[in-house]
Amino acid sequence: MAVIREFFNDTRSSQVHPTEVDCGWQIVNRNGERLVQLSTYGSDDRASVKKVSQTIQLDERGAAELLLILQRCFPGIGTRN
Repeated sequence: MAVIREFFNDTRSSQVHPTEVDCGWQIVNRNGERLVQLSTYGSDDRASVKKVSQTIQLDERGAAELLLILQRCFPGIGTRN
């Protein structure tokens, strides 16, 4: 669980995950700087209910970079009503 410092294009082989989870978001404060926090919660098959599994945080620069990555992956994003 950390603030993401850098994004890079990972070219290693990957597969689709077999389960789906929920993700909560919130704004947190780091010495006056806003960060967005994304927290994933365990899958439906997990024994405990709504327990945070992993958390990442993005500062404004990281959020802007992630937005560009998402727009490259999904060219139609932002043009839908």
